[in-house]
Amino acid sequence: MTEQKIPRATAKRLPIYYRYLNILLDADKTRVSSTELSEAVKVDSATIRRDFSYFGALGKRGYGYDVESLIKFFRKILNQDRLTSVALIGVGNLGHALLNFNFHQDSNVRISAAFDINEEIANTIQSGVPIYPMSDLRTQLEEQQIQVAILTIPSDVAQEVTNEAVAGGIKGILNFTPLRITVPKGVRVQNVDLTNELQTLIYFLEHYNQKEA
Repeated sequence: MTEQKIPRATAKRLPIYYRYLNILLDADKTRVSSTELSEAVKVDSATIRRDFSYFGALGKRGYGYDVESLIKFFRKILNQDRLTSVALIGVGNLGHALLNFNFHQDSNVRISAAFDINEEIANTIQSGVPIYPMSDLRTQLEEQQIQVAILTIPSDVAQEVTNEAVAGGIKGILNFTPLRITVPKGVRVQNVDLTNELQTLIYFLEHYNQKEA
């Protein structure tokens, strides 16, 4: 398959397809059409076919898609054969929730190290994950070769901690802070603003209700 740039929106939908295909496999379903997949994941069938077309001929006209073949393909694309270790930086309320959830039960992602400034939880193990003092951030990231971090710390220290994390080898950051952090070229940031998402949802609900009234 020729290397090509995949649209970000497509890339964000791939894990959704992958999870549902595994559900189909568990139900002994051998093939699925784009229409059936559309009804399940709430993405229109034309978009699904376009998403899949970036990777070549994955299905057959009149047959649909072979479930097991698609799973094997997306497993490789999404690196599901390899476990990815992630650092959690900040073990406050949200951080604790992420630790309790962790990701290894549902995917190939696992929080393997956490960091916090609170001396009461530093050097302890929470939900099976070691908590290190923030002063050990760069050293532990380097030693454990962790390249992905989740940032759940106060905004006023977010940039400083980000700089330290990048110095320790971090290449990807899931940023839960309101601050839009600055990173060097080659480091990717995904911003998750829960307040903004809620406000957007409330706006659309109110706007929709006003149109219906």
